[in-house]
Amino acid sequence: GYIGAPVRARGGCCMPVFDHPEFDQHESLHFVQDDKTGLQAIIAIHSTALGPAAGGCRRWQYATDDAAITDALRLSRGMTYKNAIAGLKFGGGKSVILASDEAPKSPELFRAFGRVVEDLGGSYITAEDVGCSVEDMRFVKEQTNFVSGLPRSGDDAGGDPSPITARGVLLGIEAAAKFRLGKDSLDGVRIAVQGVGHVGLHLCRLLHEAGAELIVADVNRENLKLASNELPVTIVPPAEVLFTEVDVLAPCALGNVLTSLTIPKIKAKVIAGAANNQLSTEEDGARLADRDILYAPDYVINAGGIINVAHEYDGGSSEDDVLGEIARIPERLEKIFNAATTSKQPTNVIADELARRIVADAGNDSPAAA
Repeated sequence: GYIGAPVRARGGCCMPVFDHPEFDQHESLHFVQDDKTGLQAIIAIHSTALGPAAGGCRRWQYATDDAAITDALRLSRGMTYKNAIAGLKFGGGKSVILASDEAPKSPELFRAFGRVVEDLGGSYITAEDVGCSVEDMRFVKEQTNFVSGLPRSGDDAGGDPSPITARGVLLGIEAAAKFRLGKDSLDGVRIAVQGVGHVGLHLCRLLHEAGAELIVADVNRENLKLASNELPVTIVPPAEVLFTEVDVLAPCALGNVLTSLTIPKIKAKVIAGAANNQLSTEEDGARLADRDILYAPDYVINAGGIINVAHEYDGGSSEDDVLGEIARIPERLEKIFNAATTSKQPTNVIADELARRIVADAGNDSPAAA
């Protein structure tokens, strides 16, 4: 892979990237900087075997440069797997913008980011993720066509992918509850939602409509206020939400919440949520399986957003077309659950192997491989 800054000066790096524990044969990693706007960003392209690398842009304040690199590497690989299992003709990529007081959100910052995406020539297609909005992507669009997640036009697919992501997660929770709990509906099922931001709040609305009993937590008090004003929820401290007495735990905030320290204290029988990279390590999937906790692999259950983004980017699709694709998420999860049960392997291992096989088959079929 090409490591460097094709457009702007390279940002700081704490270790040789090729030796980074999350570097997984990534095709390229780009460090970019724009002094005028304060933009510092990392764009990770994991694979283009299935098509252009597609994945959102996350704006976040990282403790260290290495934490930002780790996030970009893990998220981009997850997008490869997500797009593969969702049957999309896109590879996996992700970008992270380093948030700081010196580089506040501004139209100019996102225009600068758009120029970077444009200079990558279509190898990476961006959209909004945590910390970015549909409005931000409009400024990116001024500089490049390699962007999705824009305001909807008429009945066409597009716009904020959060509600679509939430819809897919709801369907996945229903499938997981049926498989593990024997429940034909979510009526009366106790569900803890960690994070009630864009996706989490939409998910809570859908879960409430389905009859679930909701326990919620968020570090953002405004998010909690919105949820509690609209829905009958029980609020618990963020430090306690993972360990509450519930049937289903739905992580919908940031990743790395399922660890060797947290898993032994989890009481839920099902973990199914919207957050990316919920497992801290691959071994944490085995820890969940050893405790007979059914884990819905995050990039399978939360694929609704990228499905929406992909249909928008390709054009010619309606919201009904997108919802039809979202309806296949339970089927994919059930196959993974059944395969895990039969093989006695963790669900994350089954999902990873399936995704790698799809990508490898695409590579074998390419003209270069022939």
